[in-house]
Amino acid sequence: MKSAYRILVMGVSGCGKSTVGARLASKVHGRFVDGDSLHPASNIEKMSKGEPLDDADRAPWLKEIAKRFHQAKQNSETLIIACSALKKRYREELRQADGRLITLFLEVDKNTLMTRMLAREEEGKHFMPASLLDSQLASLENPTDETLVLRLSHALSIDEQVNQTLHFLSELA
Repeated sequence: MKSAYRILVMGVSGCGKSTVGARLASKVHGRFVDGDSLHPASNIEKMSKGEPLDDADRAPWLKEIAKRFHQAKQNSETLIIACSALKKRYREELRQADGRLITLFLEVDKNTLMTRMLAREEEGKHFMPASLLDSQLASLENPTDETLVLRLSHALSIDEQVNQTLHFLSELA
């Protein structure tokens, strides 16, 4: 019997959460959800205008993500969700849905993030403008002192990040 995991792929905008999460889901035969798709329209509109979200804006979004993790736990389903989860209290809220929630923390330097975000902005591929990067970095609370966290460097290729994750998961089994 294979293990079922609930995995949060977290980090600031532009760090590669969706790319890593989708690739990992295909390797572990799990379901991937991009947390951006779970934002209320008002949040998307606010961020599109270059306005950072506050805790009140994030509350319904985090509640929906926690609900999805809880349902996946109840169904013994492997679920991977990409979600910035920048603050420790956000991650704690998500862990209440599943105490064995695994967190992948994607670390990327500011210059690389800015380059990625500007490219996405030019191509119209994402609603979050590069002007919000500083607010994201200011909000980020490093999760590496929390339980079940794997830190992944952007210096690694996507495949290397996924392989490190698979190794981490195998050690948990």
